[in-house]
Amino acid sequence: MFERYTDNARLVIFLARYEVSARGSSSIEPEHLLLGLFRKDKALIAGLLPANVSTEMIRQQVEASLTKGERIPTAVEIPLSRMSERVLEYAQEESKDLKDGQVGTEHLLLGLLRHQSSSLRGKESIAERILHENGLELAEVRQRIKSKAEKN
Repeated sequence: MFERYTDNARLVIFLARYEVSARGSSSIEPEHLLLGLFRKDKALIAGLLPANVSTEMIRQQVEASLTKGERIPTAVEIPLSRMSERVLEYAQEESKDLKDGQVGTEHLLLGLLRHQSSSLRGKESIAERILHENGLELAEVRQRIKSKAEKN
């Protein structure tokens, strides 16, 4: 499933799984993917935020909104939630649309933002709400990522 993912994108998913394990959640939700992004590619998000918003502020908002359960051993298989599966599907589509050969961390962020704009059955994840409240919009972020890729 993750053969088209960059090492950094795979690491984000691994770190999301770690976040779930540490919090005792039953599945990997979009907010865990966002926390994984913060751990692996904070600079990506920081470069897209309005001047009055910090990555630390968003990370704290996400962490504060998560419930804390009993830690789950990392050997236990933790599934992706339906919302997270959709985020990863969108990330793959974003990678194709941008004509990138692999799914990178920027595509994962676009997947989170794209899910925000087409929420599954009207349900909004914590990650979606927090990203939106802090000024990250799909069209603008996509354009900035595309412009940056064209410069390189």
